[in-house]
Amino acid sequence: MNSATATSIEASDGAPSSTIARRPVADVTEREPQKQSNGTTAEQPQKPSQKYRHVAAVHSKTRPSCLSHDSNAAPSFIGFRNLMVIVLVVGNLRLMIENIQKYGVLICIKCHDYSRQDIFLGLSLYFLIPCHLIAAYLIELAAAQQARGSIKRIKENSGPSEAERKKFHSTWVIVAWAHTINISLALTITTLVVYFKVHHPLIGTLTEMHAVVVWLKTASYAFTNRDLRHAYLHPVEGERELVPKLYEQCPYPQNITIGNLIYFWWAPTLVYQPVYPRTDTIRWGFVLKRIGEIFCLSAFIWFASAQYAAPVLRNSLDKIASLDIPSILERLMKLSTISLVIWLAGFFALFQSFLNALAEILRFGDRSFYDDWWNSESLGAYWRTWNKPVYTYFKRHVYMPMIARGWSPQAASLAVFFVSAVLHEILVGVPTHNIIGTENQ
Repeated sequence: MNSATATSIEASDGAPSSTIARRPVADVTEREPQKQSNGTTAEQPQKPSQKYRHVAAVHSKTRPSCLSHDSNAAPSFIGFRNLMVIVLVVGNLRLMIENIQKYGVLICIKCHDYSRQDIFLGLSLYFLIPCHLIAAYLIELAAAQQARGSIKRIKENSGPSEAERKKFHSTWVIVAWAHTINISLALTITTLVVYFKVHHPLIGTLTEMHAVVVWLKTASYAFTNRDLRHAYLHPVEGERELVPKLYEQCPYPQNITIGNLIYFWWAPTLVYQPVYPRTDTIRWGFVLKRIGEIFCLSAFIWFASAQYAAPVLRNSLDKIASLDIPSILERLMKLSTISLVIWLAGFFALFQSFLNALAEILRFGDRSFYDDWWNSESLGAYWRTWNKPVYTYFKRHVYMPMIARGWSPQAASLAVFFVSAVLHEILVGVPTHNIIGTENQ
């Protein structure tokens, strides 16, 4: 056979034999091993990379360093992010161990400083606050009945008379004053009771938050129905398109019902609409998961506040009294970490867990309660994305009406900021009895 080009495998007396002739290296490396007649594989010749292990060309082209400006592709820093997370976790674990060693376990389930009066007043206000929504419903019910009668008389007389126009105006004034008094009492009564009678900050905060939410909802209910009533009484051809088509499912005054109002009371929104987008079913598994998150995060916030935040605050009082600036800064930075963690836990518990659970139970479809505020490039973008229920409320009922009346965007934004600041001061200062500009009670 031609020994220069082939490998011969011959059988003699049943014993296989193979003869590998000398041939070029490239020919050896390109061929696959062949099976012998008895099923075994012939010995594979060594490749150059296996034989010459120290001659590979490591530096074969010009390349910049990974972090250099002339690098072709930007490197990923996910590993550094993971490293920072590890450092953050380890650092906080160290602080936890240090806190336990220094103060011991400060959690006491049976210990509390609330009185029976706080509980009684909190429960009483919880049931009395929604009565202002009922009062708003009665006001709108009377206005709707008057609007129905006016429409009937207008159709019979082919247009409103001068007496009808005066009656329209007087009715609007009466309804406006009734709503103003109602929403003012909704916030004033609760604020005074909490500030002077309720001493537990948690009970006071929950009660005051409920009052502020109902106050905002009542105002939205009045403003929205006022515009719907105007569109109902003055059906101008060019203005009909201004009322959203979604509202055609429940047009004014068919929306003035107690069931419609109760749904709005519980709906996870501050803005009133006669109709909301709804989902088809309730996912009870989803609801249970969100409720579990609420309980776990609430327990975590309570533990972190009592075990870590409270001791730092108590130890800061003497430093603040003596104006020890370095110690104050040290305490402030020490408190900032646990404050941020508590704030993030509270944000997730409220906007992700609680509002989603409530929306699922009510089959409320629009659950855009927040956007990616953590990627905000400016303070304005942050305020527009982290609390969308409040943002959409003030945009609809304060900012846009002022712009429509000729106010400048700067003046409208300043008005929104002022009202928001006052409400936040009420939410924080009243339950803690520490309103700016007043002495502690």
